[in-house]
Amino acid sequence: MARRAQGTSAGLDRERIAAAAVALVDRDGLERFGVRRLAEDLGVDPMSIYHHIKGKAALLDAMSEAVLAEVEVAADDAPQGWEEIARRTAHAYRQMAYRHPRVFPLLATRAQTSPVALAALERLVSAMREAGLPDQVIADAPLTVFGFLNGYLLAVVSGGSDMPAINATTYPTMAALASLQSGFGSVEEFDRILDTVLGGIRDQGSRQGTG
Repeated sequence: MARRAQGTSAGLDRERIAAAAVALVDRDGLERFGVRRLAEDLGVDPMSIYHHIKGKAALLDAMSEAVLAEVEVAADDAPQGWEEIARRTAHAYRQMAYRHPRVFPLLATRAQTSPVALAALERLVSAMREAGLPDQVIADAPLTVFGFLNGYLLAVVSGGSDMPAINATTYPTMAALASLQSGFGSVEEFDRILDTVLGGIRDQGSRQGTG
């Protein structure tokens, strides 16, 4: 693709650059990502990208925001109650991770403070307050929910698999439980663990609310 000269209008904006960066990482992985390769895909001089996004760190943030916007659209159909909001958001987040497994590590390893990320958290914590949960439980909830989501999904999209065979003599209890740990990454397993996470938040809210 012929490259435009520096300073020549290329119809670039932040959204187009971020979308192209996501597509590049989806194709080739984060380890091969660079501004020069992105500029080649866009057919522009690298300095044209820096005119819109100031540096590689800001570009990684723009990519994160672009894929998080998919979660916002998927979850934005006004479910009722904080648990339903959390559940719908969690499933939309999981689907996004499966669509962009090579981009997802950015979400799990970088602070997410974009307007898209904060809007999703605001929707959840507002519903929790409306339900009367104690403020400390609400304040802890985003880390609790997204700690699970990021850790679990990072393991899944990084190529994890079912538990390997366990020596029953050395680890008898683990071996006895092995059949219950099959289906790693399945929606059934995801829902089961998500139920545990949300149930823990609900129970903590009940304890603190009556304390």
